[in-house]
Amino acid sequence: MSEAAVDSTSGQSPANLRARSDAPFLISLGVIGGLYLLLIVAMLVADASFTSPGHLLEALQSEPIQYAIWLSLISCSITTILSVWVAVPTGYLLSRWQRDGRWSGVRHVIDATLDIPIVLPPLVIGLSLLILFQTFPGRWIERQTQHWLGTPITYAIPSVILAQFAVAAAFAVRTMRVTFDQLNPRSEQVALTLGCSRSQAFFMVVLPEARRGMLTAGTLAWARSLGEFGPILVFSGATRMRTEVLPTTVFLELSVGRIEAAVAVSLLMVACALIVLVIVRVFGSADAFGKGV
Repeated sequence: MSEAAVDSTSGQSPANLRARSDAPFLISLGVIGGLYLLLIVAMLVADASFTSPGHLLEALQSEPIQYAIWLSLISCSITTILSVWVAVPTGYLLSRWQRDGRWSGVRHVIDATLDIPIVLPPLVIGLSLLILFQTFPGRWIERQTQHWLGTPITYAIPSVILAQFAVAAAFAVRTMRVTFDQLNPRSEQVALTLGCSRSQAFFMVVLPEARRGMLTAGTLAWARSLGEFGPILVFSGATRMRTEVLPTTVFLELSVGRIEAAVAVSLLMVACALIVLVIVRVFGSADAFGKGV
């Protein structure tokens, strides 16, 4: 029956019926998505309207907030480097192991274990780190760090980096695994047949093709580190001019009733998050992966 044929029950063509029935469906989808989008925009507008450029300037001139900005930038950058350094080999092994097809049970267990920092409550991660450094191996590492670096790990700057790394690395590993899954293994196989070792094929063929994924993993790890609060609060504490990062600053300012300063710091974090999202969208989209292969 052709599309121009008239429906026997309604007297209208199927094309007209389809056009009329699609509109309410699409409108309902748009309303649902639009309400959530409106919520996000409303929160940002509320933050911007609650503070002023003067409050923002005052926050930037505060010595504790300047220290928090500095520590956040340094710790997030170190965490990003460590996360990508771990995520690249781990993601590569998981991707190639999946294609191998053997030891699938072990692979699934390892894969699920790597997702634990993503699904666990942040406070639990911080508590687990704190308990870890109360065990014999943890105390030994603490003593060695104190001896060689002159600083402990717990309730010090190294604990901030470790708390951020425990969560951010999991997101970087997921990103790098997807990246390696999307890469065509044929180039690597050709390099192996031409006499390259596995390591040579990895560094000369696979790694250059995965550069966009590495950028995405790094930016996501950096953004996640910037917003980390729960593990840092438990494992590092909230000490002014010692373990204070931007999320901790928001908590401390709220605890003393300085809501304007807390909102100003929050807007700084929103600005950083927007920059990171733009980098991910421009350089790390799925289309970009395809173009880079």
